[in-house]
Amino acid sequence: MSKYLEFNTPASKEAKELASDYGLINHGLKYLDKVYWNLPDAALYEESIFRNEAHMASEGPLIAKTGKHTARSAADKFIVKEESTENNIWWGVHNRPISLEKFNGMMSRLEAYLQGEEVFVQDCYVGADPDYRMPIRIITEKAWHSLFARNMFLTIANREELKKFIPQFTIITVPGFKVDPKIEGTRTETGILLNFASRTAVIANSLYAGEIKKSVFTVLNFLLTFQDVLPMHCSANVGKEGDVAIFFGLSGTGKTTLSADPNRNLIGDDEHGWSPEGVFNFEGGCYAKVIRLSAESEPEIYATTKRYGTILENVVYDPVSRRIDLNDDTITENTRASYPLSFIPNVVPEGFVKKHPKNIIFLTCDASGVLPPISRLNPEQAQYHFISGYTSKIAGTEIGLGTEPQITFSACFGAPFMVRHPFEYAKMLKERMVKHNVQCWLVNTGWVGGRFGVGKRISIKHTRNLLHAVLDGKLTNVEFRKDKLFGFEVPTSCPDVPVDVLDPASSWGSKDEYWKKYDALAARFIENFKLFQKEASQEVINAGPKRLSQIK
Repeated sequence: MSKYLEFNTPASKEAKELASDYGLINHGLKYLDKVYWNLPDAALYEESIFRNEAHMASEGPLIAKTGKHTARSAADKFIVKEESTENNIWWGVHNRPISLEKFNGMMSRLEAYLQGEEVFVQDCYVGADPDYRMPIRIITEKAWHSLFARNMFLTIANREELKKFIPQFTIITVPGFKVDPKIEGTRTETGILLNFASRTAVIANSLYAGEIKKSVFTVLNFLLTFQDVLPMHCSANVGKEGDVAIFFGLSGTGKTTLSADPNRNLIGDDEHGWSPEGVFNFEGGCYAKVIRLSAESEPEIYATTKRYGTILENVVYDPVSRRIDLNDDTITENTRASYPLSFIPNVVPEGFVKKHPKNIIFLTCDASGVLPPISRLNPEQAQYHFISGYTSKIAGTEIGLGTEPQITFSACFGAPFMVRHPFEYAKMLKERMVKHNVQCWLVNTGWVGGRFGVGKRISIKHTRNLLHAVLDGKLTNVEFRKDKLFGFEVPTSCPDVPVDVLDPASSWGSKDEYWKKYDALAARFIENFKLFQKEASQEVINAGPKRLSQIK
């Protein structure tokens, strides 16, 4: 709200009822007009609608638009280079340095910008396991961003606990504030700036709520590694026999969809830690892509788009009937739903399981249409593919992506969020795999019968049946063939999956074209891995693919 308008909003009188004694002056924020502390969902609905930030759709979800930023600004992330980060950060394209002096100068301008303004605060936790949870504070300009924080993180119901709350990390989200490339040295007027020394992050000039979620994930990807916890960009679920499965993959590869399995209990859909005791969710909610979502293929997630408490981001709706259209990509392909994890019927309510994974799934969206739908990896191959992180970026998940998927290699299946060197995470993964005898699988959720534009996306039904076979142990005794280029093992049969689906070459019109395309993909893997070859053991290097010319 403008600082020049003097009237009460719906929650004005209750703004301080749930305030912490550790006030915003501790963050350098002074002379604020009003601070709305820890408002519950209903109050944030009213504030969001009253302020014209969002609208209520038919059946209860809140709809918000994010303006020009309909995806993450991955190229606008900066980390302050100081004593604790200088030798521990994987500096480069994903982690750009900014000086402490420039960050402090930006903070001074931000503090001046917020004087006389209203802000919302949510004090909450990340990390479902009490042994590793961290108190965080989310300060936002927008009421609906405060609701997003409540959906995504672990909220506190106890008034006395809120009163004594002291955050260990604070995220300040100010879409109305612009950083200055001439002063701060940023790429644009948008910035995601993290300072581990002051335990503060600032998200400037972006309404896209996903920046809040991923900034917290980035923070944990640094801090938890020093507590012997492997941070993972993965979903996780557990079967009735207590068998845990984790699913790695970038946005658009199917982590959320495939982990929401009616036959298994969901631990979480996107971000987890693997501690010496087991697996735990970082979050208390889900942030799912909903473009062209259907009740038939994804009933659990689809149901969340029809209920109060869900935030629908950039979803098109009819302003008269207030009915949503999940098939309309007019605003963006990257339409999203943010909802509490409790909205999914079969979840692990505690958010953690004191058991180690039995299966690791690497999800890749192969836009080339040449990888098998499922492959079994030995430990060295698992390390190679984890470090490579091959997939295709799907339209809408990052600013600047067009309609066609872009082949990419994203270390640890989440390079934009990995602040330490990939080998730090790979080493931790290997240690846990070997110690707990974990089986690893590479699952292709991309194209079959040809590349994007020629073939078609593999049926989610087939992918689900393949995963069920893995998790139920039905592939243990089937025959496997050794892949000609990559050397991993591919099952020749699987219950409820046509045999020809397991052999991608069979669905191509030209076998010669298939092998040329497959050989080209192998070449891309080999070229990409040169970036990591100095740190890799010879066993891991040898686990990579071979060119056709090397085999003949």
